[in-house]
Amino acid sequence: MIARIIVILVMPLSVTILVMAAVNVPIETEISMAAIQPQPPDGLRETVARIDQLVDETWSRSAIEPAPPADDIVLLRRLSLALHGTIPSLEQIRAFQSDDAPNRVSRWTEHLLADSRFADYFAERLARVYVGTENGPFIQFRRDRFVSWLGEALLENRPYDLIVRDILSEHGLWTDRPATNFITAGVANGELDENKLAGRTVRAFLGQRIDCAQCHDHPFDDWKQSDFEGIAAFFGQTKLSLLGVQDDTNRVYEIEIAESDETRIVSAGVPFHDSWLPADGPLRERLAHWLTHRDNRRFERSIANRVWGLMFGRPFIEPVDDIPDPGDETDPDVLDILGADFREHGYDLRRLISVIAATKPFRLDSTHEFASDAATVESLESVWAIFPLVRLRPEQIIGAMLQASTVKTIDQNTHVLFRAIKQLRSNAFVKEYGDLGDDELQNRPGTIAQALLRMNGEFSADASHATIFSSAGRVASWSSNDGTCIENCFFVCLTRAPTEQELTHFTKQLSGTTGKQRSSLVEDLYWSLLNSPEFSWNH
Repeated sequence: MIARIIVILVMPLSVTILVMAAVNVPIETEISMAAIQPQPPDGLRETVARIDQLVDETWSRSAIEPAPPADDIVLLRRLSLALHGTIPSLEQIRAFQSDDAPNRVSRWTEHLLADSRFADYFAERLARVYVGTENGPFIQFRRDRFVSWLGEALLENRPYDLIVRDILSEHGLWTDRPATNFITAGVANGELDENKLAGRTVRAFLGQRIDCAQCHDHPFDDWKQSDFEGIAAFFGQTKLSLLGVQDDTNRVYEIEIAESDETRIVSAGVPFHDSWLPADGPLRERLAHWLTHRDNRRFERSIANRVWGLMFGRPFIEPVDDIPDPGDETDPDVLDILGADFREHGYDLRRLISVIAATKPFRLDSTHEFASDAATVESLESVWAIFPLVRLRPEQIIGAMLQASTVKTIDQNTHVLFRAIKQLRSNAFVKEYGDLGDDELQNRPGTIAQALLRMNGEFSADASHATIFSSAGRVASWSSNDGTCIENCFFVCLTRAPTEQELTHFTKQLSGTTGKQRSSLVEDLYWSLLNSPEFSWNH
């Protein structure tokens, strides 16, 4: 049995699909799906209306006409990429098209959020911020355990403030208590680096950079060197032992005095609102309570900005981890409105995502009649009057390629071997394509090497290979006519119907073909669509 699994894992995708058929993976041609039942959360419309009013006022002041609303099928692709890291399957697309009940997009948003693929994908996105992307010291760090734990918390829809408190204050073994891996990710040369933990804590949970204050007062902000030292001191009693991460209340935090062999003791302290800090308790627990305090607008604005970035491909305020201090509460901005709603509804991440997905900016098209030059596009994007075009991340590209290889949805119901293969192939592709690391929300240009990998690599070749079980093969053989065949190809790869010009062009090529000739033409069309610029952007 083990040998059989190993053989399957090294097979190309086209052969893997054949093997999956032998282990009873259902690949029916009929597209069916249970009715989408979830409803949008209560009170959502009021918050969305406030955000929409703000952006409307901004557009009006700037005399800007926003882009038209995007088609629902475009929103389905947009949501699937943002929440699951892949495009929707043909199975999902046909179910979506047959759903004519009210609030279709909002209900499908809830459906995608309830899927375990959301928890898995968002856990990886957030883990990059909390523990980075490197594996770190093997003996004392288990990144995979942390990601799995975080995914389970998201699947349970655990309040975000409680997740953060566990991340900061948990103790025990990094295998038995996965949240402690946030602490052990700060190990350097066998020692716990309190400075590294202080910098990452503020970036991850307050959305601000204080790293330079480790050596001197921040030149552009209110952060002082003493502020950095005070936060680092909250980790000063933390130590690693055979029992894992522990706190020793007898320890003091000492730092070296510059140009001296002497040290000085630093007490734990916070840079603002020390009244939020509990008077008693373990230091890390006190810090966690201060960070997640209901009045700490930095905390809620930080996660609102990051989730906005994961939904749009671009944060509301850039850089995502260096946002300014909150402004006047009587004049709230979009992050204030999102943050307040997030707080008042129990720090519910799914609700935060649902609110963002229902706003006007998220549902705008990515094209505009006046967007004829880069300057105009930049002006429109700066006020969210057009949905920003952003390159897909590597894991989204390979996820989309793998999904395009089959008409069925690859999810938790897919055979475990196929899911294992998907994970291995995804990891291999991301490594070869180039991982963006924990700064993935920065806008980076594509490279020639990446384009060549998509064009000449085995991944797109396998995804477009026509077999009796693959998507290309089934579309070529079982589509009712040439027009339907072309339409299915476009829906599978680009989640849209072909234009009249595209339909006419490709129908002429398919006309009168059968057997291997027809399959070969469909393979070529698949390959072309998978390597088109449209495929690798979040249009």
